Amino acid sequence: MKYIEFGSEKKKVSVIGVGCMRIADMTADEIDVFVKSAMESGINFFDHADIYAGGKSEEVFGTVLAAEPSLRDKMFLQSKVGINSGMYDFSRERILTQVEKSLANLRTDHLDSLLLHRPDVLMDPDEVMEAFRILHDSGKVLDFGVSNMNPYQMQLLKTGVTYPIAADQMQLSIAHCPMIDAGFNVNTMNDGGTMRDGGTLEYCRMNDTAIQAWSPLQQGFFGGCFLGSKDYPELNALLDKIAAEKGVSPDTIAYAWILRLPGKVQVITGTTKSARIASAAAAGDVELTRREWYDLYLAAGKILP
Repeated sequence: MKYIEFGSEKKKVSVIGVGCMRIADMTADEIDVFVKSAMESGINFFDHADIYAGGKSEEVFGTVLAAEPSLRDKMFLQSKVGINSGMYDFSRERILTQVEKSLANLRTDHLDSLLLHRPDVLMDPDEVMEAFRILHDSGKVLDFGVSNMNPYQMQLLKTGVTYPIAADQMQLSIAHCPMIDAGFNVNTMNDGGTMRDGGTLEYCRMNDTAIQAWSPLQQGFFGGCFLGSKDYPELNALLDKIAAEKGVSPDTIAYAWILRLPGKVQVITGTTKSARIASAAAAGDVELTRREWYDLYLAAGKILP
């Protein structure tokens, strides 16, 4: 497993993170296996949000820490705030209130990272800074980041917030990579040349901000998994071929494709199955060649001008 240094705290965080959106209905035994199998694979990063199952996902995860508190020091916990009943809300009150709920649900006294969950056009950077300062000074949040923000939105946030933006969590997969397509198709009339993200990939590299890829196996916006999909025969054939050559699973190669990007890059998985978590963890030890990376990109139906 590979690790990056995260944020101002420089904590060693696994490049594979386990997303906890779908764990709310798992039993105590299933949650215990879920957490420990990830950690045994070298994964120490668990990603949450206050809205996942209305807080139940965090609450169920917290039962593991309540039963075995010593696990907390071995893991990196991240949560997200900002989505509030059909609107986005970065108000001081909302941030502080939801962090307190997350801490209670997770049975912990601090979050290693807190992300603002999608952009709030009514955001006041100074008000966000006030909330962040309170949380940081009290030791309740160590580092801060964002989710689904473009460079100008991050720059706007920085007019008030003085803490580093440690991460930007963005949708990214072989089949959904507009932030990569735009870089290849600069100054062309190709559809891929449309700048949909404002240069997030380059901005994050220049500012030591980690890109956290969510839905790493999805085609389009919640369009389903591309693994085994009849929509991507060439891509799946190549994934199978490279996976067989390296002795891993095709999903491992799909994750490794994302991790091959330069800069700080992490993958957030959405699976709850131990075997699939192990396949994801294996990507931390696979480095694709430049030829393999480009061949997979083209096999997904992309073009190079």
